[in-house]
Amino acid sequence: VQLVESGGGLVQAGGSLRLSCAASGSISNINTMGWYRQAPGKQREFVASRTSGGNTDYADSVKGRFTISRDNAKNTVSLQMNSLKPEDTAVYYCNVKGGWGLFTYDYWGQGTQVTVSS
Repeated sequence: VQLVESGGGLVQAGGSLRLSCAASGSISNINTMGWYRQAPGKQREFVASRTSGGNTDYADSVKGRFTISRDNAKNTVSLQMNSLKPEDTAVYYCNVKGGWGLFTYDYWGQGTQVTVSS
């Protein structure tokens, strides 16, 4: 299974970026697709997630600014980031969770850098 992220980059404060992640390989029964981020010297933190049923969850720090979307048929998830702030600077990781019965999985992408300049 491979998670391929795209869309990171450098943007000025107040700007927007869109991250995308595509899951490929032998994967099924995906439950949750989401995004985490890790800033230099900090622990990885939750950003947003969306279940296969459409339930979404956001970190308080991004509510109202970020929007997560998902295409269940294509196994893709995107994160639209608006009104970006310098504190949003981090490496953003795509995450996929799922499974069936006693078997569960938790896959991570390689990360994509987002830098917001002030």
